[in-house]
Amino acid sequence: MSPVRSPHPRLVAVVAAAALSVGVLAVSSPAQADPGPPPSSMASMGDSITRGFNACGFYFDCTSRSFSTGDDSGVNSHYLRIRAKNGAINGRNYNQAASGAKASDMPGQATATVGRNPQYVTILIGANDACTSSESSMTSVATFRGQIDTALNTLRNGLPNAKVAVISIPDIKRLWEVGRTSGTARTAWSLFGICKSMLANASSTSATDSARRDRVRQRVVDFNTQLAQACAAYGPNCEWDDNAVFNYPFAFSQVSGWDYFHPNASGQAALASVSYAAGFNW
Repeated sequence: MSPVRSPHPRLVAVVAAAALSVGVLAVSSPAQADPGPPPSSMASMGDSITRGFNACGFYFDCTSRSFSTGDDSGVNSHYLRIRAKNGAINGRNYNQAASGAKASDMPGQATATVGRNPQYVTILIGANDACTSSESSMTSVATFRGQIDTALNTLRNGLPNAKVAVISIPDIKRLWEVGRTSGTARTAWSLFGICKSMLANASSTSATDSARRDRVRQRVVDFNTQLAQACAAYGPNCEWDDNAVFNYPFAFSQVSGWDYFHPNASGQAALASVSYAAGFNW
């Protein structure tokens, strides 16, 4: 997410997500085969969360603090957890994500990832498809699914033996819930135009604004259902996190103080821990 393109998307993140007050349709992954030995190479696909945006400075990517492929010991990413068990992965951690990316960018990222020939791939995408300038500009569920299927087909055909971890989109309504009483956060959201579909009129609790937030949250739930189904269709080499990240009750202290949207280093560490444990967990 480039600061110029409006930080909201990238936010995707804020890491994680919240306790489900609205039930999510459960879609189980297929029976999983033994994940085998820890991989000797990995790549990450996604948006600004995976790029570590705002995790170590003002409005720039901080890939060292990425929950997936970063090498910051404080975050203890998937990469570092695997490296502790298989030193052959050292230096073979490829971050193919892009700040501001949406599901429409996944086919291209998948092609670039195949070019890296990794044995393990993480995918966290969709927050920017729901976190848009208005409710009406959110990506449709059908379009989202088609873009995800295209990307996964590219990975399956190009990397038939690679393990793929599909991670649920954080509950972006949780961000409003933990930050709405902060005047600084509300000012940042308004000033930078962050995630207007969810965060517009952040101090309002009117029936109209509450209903809008619930509809945007439901779109995230629907996207996560499609991600789960797509991973199940992929086969045993794909592992869905069973909404572990969506359900994670992140705290306001885990949100970047630069934009009050993206996860800070602590948020990235929590995302790494939750998503790794819910995946192949070598």
